[in-house]
Amino acid sequence: MKKIGVLTSGGDSPGMNPAIRAVVRKAIFHNLEVYGIYGGYAGLVSGNIKKLELGSVGDIIHRGGTMLYSARLPEFKNKEVQQKAIEQLKNHGIEGLVVIGGDGSYRGAKALTEQGFPCVGVPGTIDNDIPGTEFTIGFDTALNTVIDAIDKIRDTATSHERTFVIEVMGRDAGDIALWAGLAGGAETILIPEENYDMDEIAERLKKGSERGKKHSIIVVAEGVCSGVEFGKQLNEKTHFDTRVSVLGHIQRGGSPTAFDRVLASRLGARAVELLIEGKGGRAVGIEKNHLVDYDIIEALDKKHTLDLDLFKLSKELSI
Repeated sequence: MKKIGVLTSGGDSPGMNPAIRAVVRKAIFHNLEVYGIYGGYAGLVSGNIKKLELGSVGDIIHRGGTMLYSARLPEFKNKEVQQKAIEQLKNHGIEGLVVIGGDGSYRGAKALTEQGFPCVGVPGTIDNDIPGTEFTIGFDTALNTVIDAIDKIRDTATSHERTFVIEVMGRDAGDIALWAGLAGGAETILIPEENYDMDEIAERLKKGSERGKKHSIIVVAEGVCSGVEFGKQLNEKTHFDTRVSVLGHIQRGGSPTAFDRVLASRLGARAVELLIEGKGGRAVGIEKNHLVDYDIIEALDKKHTLDLDLFKLSKELSI
């Protein structure tokens, strides 16, 4: 293999840039040419492809987002569109592709793999919802962004003796809500993986008030319900002074943490090694601090599982 490509797809996550940097520099170290594909699969189909040099990825390791940009292309599920992508890769002499992204990005890589083009997936998503890896690139940074927000909101909640509902990202996975809620000392955490009982939540808040507790923090994953709607229901149920904060896309931005930079560097470099070894159709991840790789097609047949022991602990500690 002499030429490889790299693209980022789907929602951006802090750490994508360090991953791109690792792919480019690891490849050049092994005398490969590297081509950046700009704008995700849409850029691949349209041929927005440029050769990258060592200097192309200088001064990006500390930057959030992705220098290759990102876009969604629902039409990529069509085989004729996939064939156009493969034609573009072949036109540039690219023999292998590193795809950095989440579930949708992996599905694109899977489709290309099934048509005989070797791809390696690198998990880049703040939701931490990719099977086969304990952590995804961007999760730790997003988590720390949310914790910082919770700490600041708690100051106001304490000063005004209010209940605050904080809506965080997590459409299908509750990792951000759970980890941030536990680390931020939230009284209640709502995640898509577990049902909730409004009466039980109201009762717990009332008991806390009776023993002198003046404020509460409730973290809600967006996949459970709207934070605004939940706040209205809670106010009607308890008559507590309730406010709602929806953190939104602030969770995706910011300089990646040291953990995410190191994780991205390790995973990006390993993806290149796999292509050099002739192992396409793989995805990389980390388990017990060891790098792993697995079949990307099999990975998408599995379901991400959340550590429910943490959820149980959060309930025990928020009495």
